[in-house]
This record gives sequence, structure tokens and C-alpha cells, in this order.
Amino acid sequence: MSVVQSHVPVIMSFTDTAADKVQSLITEEGNNKLKLRVFVTGGGCSGFQYGFSFDEEVNEDDTLVQNKGATLLIDPLSYQYLVGAKVDYLEGLEGSRFVVNNPMASTTCGCGASFSI
Repeated sequence: MSVVQSHVPVIMSFTDTAADKVQSLITEEGNNKLKLRVFVTGGGCSGFQYGFSFDEEVNEDDTLVQNKGATLLIDPLSYQYLVGAKVDYLEGLEGSRFVVNNPMASTTCGCGASFSI
């Protein structure tokens, strides 16, 4: 007898810590229309690099990930490099920053800001 396993694929996740920080920053700015955009560009020591910005505009082809009232936006070009990734917010000796934990990345640089597939 064989066992069939099924699971729901995780497209992207946005941690509670990251969502709380986004909400905090939006409150500081006083603009409830802001959303955190994560994107991938060429460059960095490993080939691609992650970027973050706040954006009021939601494009028709953006993917939206929501958590605790905060919204993460991903454009279609970046999305293909971020499937299964988790966006988090860390505070430590290296400072405070949003980070991407990307299972598709085969190598990353020491600071975690760039990667290759």
C-alpha cells in the first residue's frame, strides 16, 4: 500500500515580526496607504540583490502577501526569484533590517543582501 501525501505550497511568507515593524513604520509616517515592496535586482557580490522600499501604488500584476494588517508587494519579475521565501525583520549587532530567507538561493554573500540561483 502506498501513502499519498499532499501539501499546500508556501508561495511566500511575511513573518509577524516583519509585519509588526511595517505597521510601526507606517504609523510613524502617518500614511496608511504605504506597503512594503520587496524586489530583486541584478548586482551585488553574488549576482542578484534584494531591495526594500515603501510604496503607495499597487500595480495590477503585483502579488500581495498580507499579515497582521501589513501588506508586502512583489512585482512579477522579482516573484520568480522569491517563491517559497520568507521576509523577516531582524535586530542585532549588525543593525536592524528586513531580510529574505530564500530557499531558492544556492549561494549568498556574507551580509545576506545578495544571492545567486
